[in-house]
Amino acid sequence: MIDVQRLRVLRAVADHGSFSKAATALHLTPSAVSQHVAVLERSLGAQVVARSTRGVTLTQAGQIMVGAAESVAAELEQAKQQVEQLSTGREQLTVATFTSGGRHLLPGALPRLMATHPRTLLHVKEGEPEETLPLVRQGAVDLALAYHFDGPLPVGPGPGSSLRWAALLEDPLHVVMHEEHRLADRDSLDITELAAEPWVLGCLKTETYLRRYAERAGFEPEVRGTTTDYFFARSLVAAGMGISLIPSIAFVPTVPGLRAVPIQPPTPTRHIGVATIGRRRDHPHVTTFIEALREQAMHQPAVPEQRLPAAQPLPVLRD
Repeated sequence: MIDVQRLRVLRAVADHGSFSKAATALHLTPSAVSQHVAVLERSLGAQVVARSTRGVTLTQAGQIMVGAAESVAAELEQAKQQVEQLSTGREQLTVATFTSGGRHLLPGALPRLMATHPRTLLHVKEGEPEETLPLVRQGAVDLALAYHFDGPLPVGPGPGSSLRWAALLEDPLHVVMHEEHRLADRDSLDITELAAEPWVLGCLKTETYLRRYAERAGFEPEVRGTTTDYFFARSLVAAGMGISLIPSIAFVPTVPGLRAVPIQPPTPTRHIGVATIGRRRDHPHVTTFIEALREQAMHQPAVPEQRLPAAQPLPVLRD
């Protein structure tokens, strides 16, 4: 029989990429972590991690076992919640969300949830995807409203992950500038036309994305300010500090004196969706809430006075 504690240790190794970091997170010694992994490998008759001077990586067998570890942890957490429900008589639903998604998508989905399941105790946690997706894998939250830019979907450490992703929106980013800017009246812009512009950005990941996007276009952006709030960044743009790169759903409410201009293809885009794990996605409360979020995504209003398309909803996907 596979020991649940050893699965927990393997998952920590996968999350942290080394025995020593996993040991710190678990309050164990690196030797104890190594022993747990070695015993797990002997019981399976297969290697679950590949060791090197740069750390450890999961083998295919390890990826499968980490997926199993995530499912077990989520099932145990759900069982705990069900036991608690026996004493309270009320179902609990915990939702994680990033800031602009929580501001513009989450509120509109809540009435349908509460109308369908009026005795639900709802809990909301705010955080970026790199913070909230691990919580989904651990069973600490039921679902996470999250996003990613280019590259693979943020679905966990590998093919063995039981994290599931349901796409909601394609959320294009636009150049936001003062209405008196020399390029403010353009219908669209090529990214190379912005090579000499100073930037103020509302998200650290947006800065990373801009630098990668600009590198492809052959220039290094001059970033004069980085914040953790798109509204703050827009206020700095209105004050004349520079231009910004902002997703469609983060442009409401508007700031007077600003214009937003689309970028010509390939347009930088933020992909928004919902992450769930295992059988939790089939729970009636989770299903209702995902459907409510999809409905809200389909009815995102156009950005007022900006001559811009709204964030574009994706077709309903059945996983």
